[in-house]
Amino acid sequence: MDLTQLQQTIAATYGDQDRRRGVDATFAWFVEEVGELSRAIRREGHAERVEEFSDVLAWLITLADMTGVDLAEAARRYEHGCPKCSASPCRCGAQDPARP
Repeated sequence: MDLTQLQQTIAATYGDQDRRRGVDATFAWFVEEVGELSRAIRREGHAERVEEFSDVLAWLITLADMTGVDLAEAARRYEHGCPKCSASPCRCGAQDPARP
């Protein structure tokens, strides 16, 4: 399944209830899932990590859909490597939190 298909499946499966919940509450659910992913990365096994990554992905897709963002379009920003220097691996350090 590609990203477009997954976004369509998530929208068909959860779209109505997501719209009723609204963006703010949906974002809160997303943040909660990121917290669960953090715990799984630090304390759990592979199966739990896969589950939490899939939950975070689903909530991210939901938020993208609710705000009119096509995630396949967003992903294309990285198709040539780093979106700032276009290198792979990155040469500019764009993802380095220690970078000044």
